[in-house]
Amino acid sequence: MFRPALLITLFLSSAAVAQTPPPAAPAPEVGTPSRTFGARDVFSLAQAGEPQISPDGKRIAYTRATGDIMIDNNRSEIWLVDVTSGRQTPLGVPGSARPRWSPDGSRLAFTARAEGQKPQIYVRWLSSGTSAAITALPESPTDIAWSPDGRSIGFTMFVPGDGTKLGVPIAKPEGAKWAEPLKIIGQVHYRADGAGYLRPGYTHVFAVSADGGAARQLTFGAYDDGRSVAWSADGKHLLIATNRGKDPERDGLNSDIFTVDADSGALRQLTTRNGPDEAPVASPDGKLIAFVGFDDKLLGYQNHRLSVMNPDGSGVRLLTAGLDRDVGDPQWSGDGKAIYVKYVDRGVTKIARVTLDGTVTTVASGLASGELDRPYSSGDYSVSPGGVIAATVGDAARPGDIAVATRGGALRRLTDLNRDLFAGKRLGAVRPLPVTSSAGGLPIDAWMVTPPDFDPARKYPLILEIHGGPFASYGPAWSSDDQLYAAAGYVVVYANPRGSTSYGEEFANRIHHSYPAQDYDDLMSVVDAAIAGGSVDPNALFVTGGSGGGLLTAWIVGKTDRFKAAVTQKPVINWTSEVLTTDGYTSMAKYWFGKMPWEDPEGYWRRSPLSLVGNVKTPTAVMVGEEDHRTPPSEAEQYYAALQIRSVPTALIRVPSASHGGLADRPSQLVAENAAILAWFDRYRPR
Repeated sequence: MFRPALLITLFLSSAAVAQTPPPAAPAPEVGTPSRTFGARDVFSLAQAGEPQISPDGKRIAYTRATGDIMIDNNRSEIWLVDVTSGRQTPLGVPGSARPRWSPDGSRLAFTARAEGQKPQIYVRWLSSGTSAAITALPESPTDIAWSPDGRSIGFTMFVPGDGTKLGVPIAKPEGAKWAEPLKIIGQVHYRADGAGYLRPGYTHVFAVSADGGAARQLTFGAYDDGRSVAWSADGKHLLIATNRGKDPERDGLNSDIFTVDADSGALRQLTTRNGPDEAPVASPDGKLIAFVGFDDKLLGYQNHRLSVMNPDGSGVRLLTAGLDRDVGDPQWSGDGKAIYVKYVDRGVTKIARVTLDGTVTTVASGLASGELDRPYSSGDYSVSPGGVIAATVGDAARPGDIAVATRGGALRRLTDLNRDLFAGKRLGAVRPLPVTSSAGGLPIDAWMVTPPDFDPARKYPLILEIHGGPFASYGPAWSSDDQLYAAAGYVVVYANPRGSTSYGEEFANRIHHSYPAQDYDDLMSVVDAAIAGGSVDPNALFVTGGSGGGLLTAWIVGKTDRFKAAVTQKPVINWTSEVLTTDGYTSMAKYWFGKMPWEDPEGYWRRSPLSLVGNVKTPTAVMVGEEDHRTPPSEAEQYYAALQIRSVPTALIRVPSASHGGLADRPSQLVAENAAILAWFDRYRPR
């Protein structure tokens, strides 16, 4: 989410000016040294990702992302870690990512971009330290995988298409200055958050010699074949997941497993059920293929489950029927007797080993590595043929680092990427907050972040910070936003209300066709539990959240006046307009409502925060990225306009060039957004 220093103008209504209390004391400048985590520190955070264990289990290649204040972004590069000593060595290729070991461990494939050029696939020969680009591709490669014999690399890449044409433009006279030509859109999926308006075309599967040469395109047609790519054990086929149904663009959730002949490109379909089948990977002996997916029941949330099948698609067996959690990233053990998977349990990311009889054993816990602004559950891993696990681990006090574990052993941290940054600093402490919802007595997991100088005898203002999704989860993970709020003197509480993932399908689907439903009751119970602890001022409550959390923020101030101020970030305000302007418009109404807006206008209205705007008295600012294609700016602007019409104190905060998923990607934007939120709250903070 990142770019050069951002100036945000708060457009205050006349009512806001009239009701604004005296301003709070000025905050320290960005460059002011501090013993607490401050805005300038956001620019220096580092995090590990994409851990890839070598076949012999002795080294880990990973991508290190390190903040750079001069470019207002991360610098990315692959590093190597010795598993025994923890000694690190940079690959020496700026911008390198997606490391993949060759089957014999002698080479490392990765992607990198030479200045002014498209990213290419490179290979590093470890014995000599020599790297070479083995492709000269017109587009960026995505997923890459070595063939079992190490002679080829399969990958996926976008192939541009012609798109829809209407009419024949006349020739422009030489030297004439005409307007830009018309942009004709005909494809169903025509824009995506983070990418904007899409070029016509499709992603297909390719193969290239590991020694370099011309890449061969293996799949064709009006289909996207870019979900993942793997090889059969004999190297004769590639395994892919793709949607080649009757109407793949309008039935985007459905996908099946196919094999692609590595020579001819001939396709063979292995699965046929209605629902997503994804992430196929062949066993070492080639006798089984593992994959994840589910039978689509049109529920708002459905767990991916692990299955195996024979190489011809027969004999499908479900292995994780007894694990009520969403599993992903399947990886075979070296002996072919088990499959490792990643899953999230009560907000904590874990790794499980699943044997072929369906026995599930958790072998690692505490994975982390993802968004730095908020404490979302996340993490990556890989496993060697000998059972050595490499993973990204972290907690509420540290972003993702590299750790290793042998079978049956605890994770051992090998890196401490933020040690110098955090040296001598006092962070906000994060602890669990037990909550029982007033709606049906449902247990709710929550966490409380206290200021670095926390004194339990004092009373502190509180910020309720709400996660998005809604099918997502928070956990005891790093959050720059929460640390900055705590450093400013606030207690922060966050929670996983009903609808959150990592608690099973029933818990998640408590909001099926009813969201925001009783999330309100869960979240008010969280606030009540925090107040009951004795250190929160019940007359100094504030609320904010993004995406689904933005929707719930707007819903909350429409139902209660107990909060002094609110900031709704990238919200859904009007479900009728949202489901027809979001980039996921082909599926949102289908799964979250069951009917289209024109079929049930009253149902859509009842679940829209805009229906409650007549009740709002709470000063509420609205924030949105100008390039948000998930909850478009029109949603935020509807709410801002409605609040202005009602003379409710408000402000519209637009984040230039920011998408929905990238609202806080760039450090300057993250700290500017955080400062704007704190400034808005400080206006209404009791003195």
